[in-house]
Amino acid sequence: MARTTSRSKTERPAENRTGEQAPNAVWFKPVMFGFMLLGLIWIIVFYVSNNTLPIPGIGAGNILIGFGIMFVGFLMTTRWR
Repeated sequence: MARTTSRSKTERPAENRTGEQAPNAVWFKPVMFGFMLLGLIWIIVFYVSNNTLPIPGIGAGNILIGFGIMFVGFLMTTRWR
């Protein structure tokens, strides 16, 4: 006896990963960790050089720059998937 109905898999619509659901680009994680490490190195160089490096003219402003660079990296962690 022949079957009149065909048995096929029910096709689900393909998941479109756009916007919030899309995974990060390959470069995202290295850049994120790079910012955090660069800020840390900036602050370490400032303390090790007795407040003369990386930018000698701004003095303690180097700490703000270092923390600012690290903050950019930490802000990027909120978008990491």
